[in-house]
Amino acid sequence: MIEGQEALSATARLTYGMVGGGRGAFIGDVHRKAIAMDGKARLMAGCFSQSYENTLATGEAWGVDRSRLYKTYEEMLQAEGKRADKVDFVVIVTPNDTHSSIAISAIENGIHVVCDKPLTTTLSDARELGRLVKEKQNLFCVTYAYSGYPIVKHMRDMVRNGELGDIRFVSGEYPQEWLATLLEKTGQKQAAWRTDPKRAGASNCVGDIGSHIEHMVSYVTGLKIESLLARLDHFGEGRTLDDNASILLNYEGGAKGMYWSSQVAVGQDNGFRIRVYGTKAGFEWAQEYPNYLRMSYVDRPTEIISRGRDKMSPRAQSLSRIPSGHPEGYFECFANLYSTYLNALAKRKSAQQLAADDSDFPGVEDGIRGVRFIEKCVESSNKGAIWVNF
Repeated sequence: MIEGQEALSATARLTYGMVGGGRGAFIGDVHRKAIAMDGKARLMAGCFSQSYENTLATGEAWGVDRSRLYKTYEEMLQAEGKRADKVDFVVIVTPNDTHSSIAISAIENGIHVVCDKPLTTTLSDARELGRLVKEKQNLFCVTYAYSGYPIVKHMRDMVRNGELGDIRFVSGEYPQEWLATLLEKTGQKQAAWRTDPKRAGASNCVGDIGSHIEHMVSYVTGLKIESLLARLDHFGEGRTLDDNASILLNYEGGAKGMYWSSQVAVGQDNGFRIRVYGTKAGFEWAQEYPNYLRMSYVDRPTEIISRGRDKMSPRAQSLSRIPSGHPEGYFECFANLYSTYLNALAKRKSAQQLAADDSDFPGVEDGIRGVRFIEKCVESSNKGAIWVNF
């Protein structure tokens, strides 16, 4: 049983609404299925699309009452905020430029928020949102979902316990091939808005996938960036936003790092990978093989840790769902993030005290730092790929 399930069983099931994620959208469906996996929350309201017909069709498919299907997110959040049975939280799965306004509206209407990354398109908006979250005591989650993998929890705990020694170097890479051609010219909606600075913000590649590297390194190692040097490339003809990025980093305390993210790496599907090297040991983890961790030591042979088979830290073990040899993947890691967030929300709702692990999900400060990382990479690249302080 996933940690917190027993605590939740005595509590009324939570409810949520969703903005975005209508028929044909990839990520909204992932969120809905991940939430449904543990049965802790039920979809009760939605504005799934700018097309009301799409919203109605999506709502019907998920069993949402027609009276709680709305034409605009403003209408939805204002109406839900006035209901005695208003939704407990809203999931925001829209293009980047709308995150801030939707989140602010939800918070002002007393509804907790789960928001896709990046948090906002500008650092000033992110900081203002963070101020409001703190003022209203909103339980806010940013879906850097890869941190939900059990092996990732184990990696973090190994670093915390000093098993790697002092961290010397970190390498993170995230190559994809999906924009190797001018897909945005074919009418593909995802490609069209992600390559549009009015919708995506100041960066495409770093904002979309490079930000995942930043969060993963921060989460696993606890390292804080001191300065960085970034070169953002535009290989697609006519593109105004980056589709490839190379980044060097200095961390507080002396560790160094190197990140590479690319959407034009032919042959790469979703090759998110992180390597961390310390004075005692190092490890390597790949998102496409998330159940395994390669561990190397100074004084003993290299080993492969297998989720479900080998002993992991208590937190990691609590999120491991099925026995070894039965792969846990993307849906499960997303569900782990939601399971943790919903457990915290249920406890808040019933005035229970939160344990340390209840807050083990990416929050608004992680989102703010991610936007800062994006802006600093753009700043460095625009100035000729120079070092800039973080």
